[in-house]
Amino acid sequence: MKKLGILAVAFLFLSLTSSAQEETGNTITVIVENVLSDGGTILAGLHTEDTFMKNGGIANASSPAKAGEVVLTFENVQPGTYAIMVMHDANDNMRMDMEVNGMPKESYGMSGNAMTMGPPTFADAKFELTDEDQEFRIRF
Repeated sequence: MKKLGILAVAFLFLSLTSSAQEETGNTITVIVENVLSDGGTILAGLHTEDTFMKNGGIANASSPAKAGEVVLTFENVQPGTYAIMVMHDANDNMRMDMEVNGMPKESYGMSGNAMTMGPPTFADAKFELTDEDQEFRIRF
């Protein structure tokens, strides 16, 4: 009887831990095109309007840079309105390097692929995530 009680507790524990690991939300796959060189890191941030153009997003992803394409993913993202910002941190200093005139030295892109003069806006980059996985191609 004692072994049966221990076995029941073990099954209960396993069922609780397995349900805690269930995925909730959706996957966003980001394919970064036109990476010009190897070296450094491709950094991506998933942003809400409140975090856009600020340091970190609500979720971040990174991958070693390689010329051509790099694929990044955001997992378990809840439906909502988001924007994705991506940059090639060529010197791995974890920030966007700028020219004296304020123009970026490193490649960057965002969802919507709007490359307007001046700083990017959330309105140009935003998208709606519903209850399905999404894929974006962002070109440097």
